Amino acid sequence: MDLLGKTTDELREIVKTLNMPAYTAKQLSEWLYRKKAVSFDEMTNISLKHRQLLQSHHHIGRSPVAGQQRSADGTVKYLFQVGEGRFIESVYIPDKDRATLCVSSQIGCKMNCLFCMTGKQGFAGQLTAGEILNQIFSIPESDALTNVVFMGMGEPLDNPTEVFKALEILTSDDGLAWSPKRITLSTIGLLPALQNFLETSKVHLAVSLHSPYSTERRAWMPIEKLYPAATVIDLIRRYDFLHQRRVSFEYIAFGGLNSDLQHAIALARLLKGLPCRVNLIRYHAIPHIDLPASDFSEMEAFRDYLNSQGITCTIRASRGEDILAACGMLSTQKMKIFK
Repeated sequence: MDLLGKTTDELREIVKTLNMPAYTAKQLSEWLYRKKAVSFDEMTNISLKHRQLLQSHHHIGRSPVAGQQRSADGTVKYLFQVGEGRFIESVYIPDKDRATLCVSSQIGCKMNCLFCMTGKQGFAGQLTAGEILNQIFSIPESDALTNVVFMGMGEPLDNPTEVFKALEILTSDDGLAWSPKRITLSTIGLLPALQNFLETSKVHLAVSLHSPYSTERRAWMPIEKLYPAATVIDLIRRYDFLHQRRVSFEYIAFGGLNSDLQHAIALARLLKGLPCRVNLIRYHAIPHIDLPASDFSEMEAFRDYLNSQGITCTIRASRGEDILAACGMLSTQKMKIFK
């Protein structure tokens, strides 16, 4: 069994099963998460006997980067193996005084959004909390990270148990003790898990929206049939985010389809009174999908209208497009691109 990804309570049960002192759980947690140990030999405040016992029953759970690509803009896409013949991607994005890692939560994705390469790849399995955390711990820039975003491969709230465990370890005093404000979880709006998230976590929330019109959104995002965006937004309105978390809406701009003034007006109406921001994203073309990208002037007009209505809207800079690392482009279908 891998230890990376186990909470302190789970570590207590493990050491109890091995008839080790209860305080060993806290020692293990410190070595795993604060000191980022890759072997039991490093755990020098645990007796040799107990280290050998641990090693005979468990693994640390760390795995190295399997490949990488570097963009002209400094973005780095990392490849990790997760099981036999299965891989995921993570994206490291340096930007002035920020260093953000975009992590994956699933091997592929079930949601099949029209504009997303991960969805076209299909679904091959859930990541464990350890496999999620390994992306954060095993890149060369691990110690320099200022932020983590759950915006990589997969829908985080379709893997709630393991994602919530990873969030607990990232933010708890026995884990990395990060402020929740350093973490953002992105979702298309899976309501039962979203409500649980809203009630139990203080990390930032980003909702993939892309259209204020239900019929149009349904054509691009099948989840709209089950959990309409309006219902998702109504749920969010029931919680006080002003002093707890930042709520944002991701909005990919498709030229001539969803980035005109009519859509901006409808979006402002939909979000009226909700403390939030809108991240406007240029569409990054993917193979075999005939969707146009909006031009910058149209995006600027869309942004300016929302800002005039009191809704903070910014145009997100594209990063890593030349290595297929930009929004909606992650996929491990073509492994040969990695070194």
